[in-house]
Amino acid sequence: MLMPILQVNSEDIPEFVIVCGDPKRAETISRKLTGARELAFSREYRTFVGSYEGVELAVTSHGVGCPGAAVCFEELIRAGAKTLIRVGTAGSYRADTPAGSLVVSTAAIRTDGLTKQLVPDGFPAVADSQVAEALYETALAIGEGVVRKGITVTLDVFFNGVEEVPHQKYKAAGALGVEMEIAALYVVAAIRGVRAGAIVAMDGFADADLAAEYDPNTNVVADAVEREINTALQAVVKLAKQG
Repeated sequence: MLMPILQVNSEDIPEFVIVCGDPKRAETISRKLTGARELAFSREYRTFVGSYEGVELAVTSHGVGCPGAAVCFEELIRAGAKTLIRVGTAGSYRADTPAGSLVVSTAAIRTDGLTKQLVPDGFPAVADSQVAEALYETALAIGEGVVRKGITVTLDVFFNGVEEVPHQKYKAAGALGVEMEIAALYVVAAIRGVRAGAIVAMDGFADADLAAEYDPNTNVVADAVEREINTALQAVVKLAKQG
C-alpha cells in the first residue's frame, strides 16, 4: 500500500525506523547502513532503507514542527513501523549541559498545539522505557561528552515574538532542554500502540538571544550529532536482540 504523503510502500518499511528533521541528516544516516537505498523524497519527507549489523531499518526525515512531523509518524506506523527513534538537536536549559551534550528525552512537556488536538490536556507524552534505556545505556557506553536523560520541552515557537517564550518557567521546573517534535512523536506512538524514544544533541542555550548567539553549525555540535546517530543505530541493534 502506498503512503500518500511519504510516497513509500508499506511492504518496504521495517519495524525499526530512525526519524530526524533534516533530509540531509537522513541521507547521512543512510550512509552508515548496508545496502542502503532511497525509497522516496516527497516534500520534507525523505526515506531510506537498509540494514545495520543485520537489523533492517528505515530512516525518514520529518521536517520542523509537530504537525508535519506527526504526518510522518502516522504514515510510518500505518506502513508497519513498530519502534521509532528520533535523533535531532535541542536548546539546552542547563549550564552543565552545554552545546555538544546528548540528552535522552524520557518525556516531553506538551506546549505544542498539535497534541492538544489529539489527546486531553492531562495526557502525558512519555518515551517507551525500554527504548529510552537502550539509548541512554548506549550513549554512556560510547563514552564521549556529557550524556543526560530527563524531561524535555516541545515548543512551537523558535524566534521571539511579542509574547514571552516560557523558557525560564520550564527551566526552573527542571526540564533539560527544548525542541519542536518529541511530544508529537510520543503521543502519536502512544495512541497507535507502538514504541518511541528520542535522543537530541544540544546545539546551544535556549534562553540566549537566538539572533545574536545561536549557531548550530559548529564542530562541537557536529560531533555530538555523529555520536547520537551512532547511539541510535546501536540502540536499534540492542532492542532487536531483546525482542
